[in-house]
Amino acid sequence: MIRHIVFFSVKDQADRDRVEQGLKLLAATPHARNFEIGRNLDHDAISEPVDFVVYGEFEDEAALAAYKADPLYQRSIDIVRPLRELRIAADFVSAVPAAPD
Repeated sequence: MIRHIVFFSVKDQADRDRVEQGLKLLAATPHARNFEIGRNLDHDAISEPVDFVVYGEFEDEAALAAYKADPLYQRSIDIVRPLRELRIAADFVSAVPAAPD
């Protein structure tokens, strides 16, 4: 299983709702086993500020690639990219199975 985690910060806090709506488009993906978008609860004092976290679990690299090729992904990018400041993404293979549905 591939775990996909992305952190976002917003340039202008007035755009947080627009960014959140753009990210929420991704939740409709049929390619993920589990997918969540959430606002960060707190800013760690020694880290860069993060406003949103995207978390997905994909069966394999093919499923992750299908997610990134989905038109929903591009629509989300078109909304979020101009409004975001920071984007950090990480994908890793997890030996821990996903939680059952």
